[in-house]
Amino acid sequence: MAVTADSLADRFTRWCESVVAWLPWGLDRIVPATFLGFALINSFTFGVDLVLLTMFHGWWNWPVPVSITLAYICAFGLAFVLNRTFNFHSHAPVGRQAAVYVVVVIINYLAFILGVGGGLTALGLEYHLARLLAGACEALYMYSTMRWIVFRKRSTPTPARAI
Repeated sequence: MAVTADSLADRFTRWCESVVAWLPWGLDRIVPATFLGFALINSFTFGVDLVLLTMFHGWWNWPVPVSITLAYICAFGLAFVLNRTFNFHSHAPVGRQAAVYVVVVIINYLAFILGVGGGLTALGLEYHLARLLAGACEALYMYSTMRWIVFRKRSTPTPARAI
């Protein structure tokens, strides 16, 4: 009798699947377990982002753009590792995924962090609130790109049939 060890990542995925299975109104058929996993992981890393932002700007008085950028880089690096391991269980070469992820993150950074977050701060909105609003926009973008671009499942080619 073979015994296989369950990894922490496997348990995380099974837990997400079981929670999604309990969603009401047919949502269990619409919401993928990876969406819940993404929400949990990225909520945690967003918290890391806000803590770092508070340290850099609130405590150390670094300029807002520098503080946002450094906090963002740290949080998104952590999000990549956690999502790759726990949520999407990717075994593809990390180099290509990391390169694609960097492009996705740069687009996200320019559009949502600097565009929405920095823009709202420049308009006078408190920087934490501006960051929260930008975070809501970026969450939808990041999940979509991580699921369907960065960590997409590659189909294995089917062998050609002899005629």
